[in-house]
Amino acid sequence: MSYFDVYDLKQIENLDLLAKKVVEGFIIGLHKSPFHGFSVEFAEHRLYNQGESTKNLDWKVFARTEKLFVKRYEEETNLRCQIVLDTSSSMYFPKDQKIKNLELNKLQFSALAAASLMNLLKRQRDAFGLSLFDESLKIHTTNRSSTTHYRLLLSYLENVIKDNQLNKKSNTAEILHQIAERVHKRSLIIIFSDFFDKGADQEELFSALQHLNYNKHEVVVFHVMDQPLELEFEFENRPYLFVDMESGEQIKLQSNEIKKEYQEKIKHRKEEIVQKCLQYKIDYVPADIRQGFNPILRNYLVKRSKLSK
Repeated sequence: MSYFDVYDLKQIENLDLLAKKVVEGFIIGLHKSPFHGFSVEFAEHRLYNQGESTKNLDWKVFARTEKLFVKRYEEETNLRCQIVLDTSSSMYFPKDQKIKNLELNKLQFSALAAASLMNLLKRQRDAFGLSLFDESLKIHTTNRSSTTHYRLLLSYLENVIKDNQLNKKSNTAEILHQIAERVHKRSLIIIFSDFFDKGADQEELFSALQHLNYNKHEVVVFHVMDQPLELEFEFENRPYLFVDMESGEQIKLQSNEIKKEYQEKIKHRKEEIVQKCLQYKIDYVPADIRQGFNPILRNYLVKRSKLSK
């Protein structure tokens, strides 16, 4: 049984329902794991700080617990988070989801991961925004924590899932520069991308990541990949027609003819990104679409716990 069998992924367009299931399953798992120490009490309260006004104290909770808690309101927030999602055509891989019984392509996986993070952020009364891009910045919202805002962002993600348009290139470096200029308050920037920019200069990407860092943002990069196919090139030894989903360029060849060279180049490219992220103190997280969402939510909680100290 695969990780995804616990979800009805035919409902992928109902992101709210699926995101709730992902987050609730994750929280239950936390209580049974070494990560149970993380705060997962996403209720409407926070601990009272000595010296502040007592007008919002919840006396019913005090009667039960003998601890002072303050009722929290919509405008209160501990964290600002901007979720950045690459929607270029390479994110539709694998186009044929029957390949090795894979349930989601990279874009669907990233959209559901983003929705799950937003659900978690909303429960914690944190403010969140969404940026969607391919060659240009298609959507960029401000950070809010309201339910209305959450539902609006879910609608943007659902529209992206419905769109299977090919030949949409990506321009990651330029977009990250734009986001660095637009997000004025210090925020946690979470990026979902496969970083397949054909012909793009790697140094331009690294410069854009450094720009985010220079603006005092905390950055987490989720490098979205189908590990067996895109990293390990596990195709049968027979002729294939390989199609570049962003340019439409096609090439027919026997997979084993290029497997070794491909593996070396993709490994080198990944290592470059990892090393630059280490250099700029950016959190790099490989996100294999076959491994589910718990690694993503767990890494977010680790980052959030560090920021709250």
